Amino acid sequence: MSAKNDSVLRTFTVAFLICLVCAVVVATAAVMLRPVQEVNKLLDKQVNILMAAGLYSEGMDVQKAFESIERRFVDLRSGEYVEMPESYEQRRAAKDPATSVRLDSKVDIASIRNQAKVAEVYLAKDESGELSKIILPIHGYGLWSTLYGFLALEPDVNTIAGLGFYEHAETPGLGGEVDNPKWKGIWPGKKLFNEQDELAISVIKGTVDSSAADAQHKVDGLAGATLTTNGLNNLVRFWMGENGFGPYLDELKANTAAEQYPADESVAAPADGEEVSNG
Repeated sequence: MSAKNDSVLRTFTVAFLICLVCAVVVATAAVMLRPVQEVNKLLDKQVNILMAAGLYSEGMDVQKAFESIERRFVDLRSGEYVEMPESYEQRRAAKDPATSVRLDSKVDIASIRNQAKVAEVYLAKDESGELSKIILPIHGYGLWSTLYGFLALEPDVNTIAGLGFYEHAETPGLGGEVDNPKWKGIWPGKKLFNEQDELAISVIKGTVDSSAADAQHKVDGLAGATLTTNGLNNLVRFWMGENGFGPYLDELKANTAAEQYPADESVAAPADGEEVSNG
């Protein structure tokens, strides 16, 4: 009996020591690889931002290309830039009641529930230092999952430069077609706002009639994926609307107008009925 007990005890002891050694090895590997994982995570994010803006090419030096992109932080309610630490993460902030707001179901058409008060934005500059692309993070619920991606705009703050999703769990071949380059290629050139400056962009069920007057504001839906299509329409309209980046886009448009038509105090406006001399 004693020998049998010794055998059982020895078995448990050996098993415990093996588990302990494995746990130490796994924990050590996780700690040592964490910096590498963080670098790869950042690199993947940078690639997706460049791809959405149409600035990515295979084999390029991503880190060098990203040197021309400025990361800023925006108060979503005021639309103004704010200062935040570089460690700030919008997705994490959305889960913290202190840094987020609970959305009313009437306005939460993207079904995100909680929205971070401050959002990240990325401003791409050309070689002369002028703004070339505005890249905005967007997310919302599709059929099976929340889709996370980026939507890029041209400097006119109206023309879409590109769109791409980097995380979702939609059905392959149906809602998963959001990753199809052909579908993503429909977005560049589409317009967010109509001539009355009203949000007009929408993802429709079916195919857009290119001869329609409002064709520039409509995007083909995903065949056989009506619910994902509805989700895409809702999330794009939410983030480009007044409860998303709308106030920020208004600020950008106002600044653009001010740069194009600067006030010149040295030139007085003509009085009513006064003729303007050309010479």
